Amino acid sequence: MVSRLAINPNTVLKAYRELERDGLVAARPGVGTFVTRTLSDASLAAHGPLRQDLRRRLAKARRAGLDDESIEALFLATFRAAAEEEIA
Repeated sequence: MVSRLAINPNTVLKAYRELERDGLVAARPGVGTFVTRTLSDASLAAHGPLRQDLRRRLAKARRAGLDDESIEALFLATFRAAAEEEIA
């Protein structure tokens, strides 16, 4: 995952630990990490306001002239910077 996404290994490790703590994945040493369950429909519904906000921001980025690749690059750069700040 680290090489595929080109992010800090500690960030990936932290994410895996949080997913494992939440019971969404299980690590099997020497084999890998596997999804054990997914978010419930109720949990997804609780994210409705966040999804609406993200959609508004996507529309704003498109109005600013960004294409899909530019929006994705902006998101990933911002996501990575925020993750690095959390670790520091």
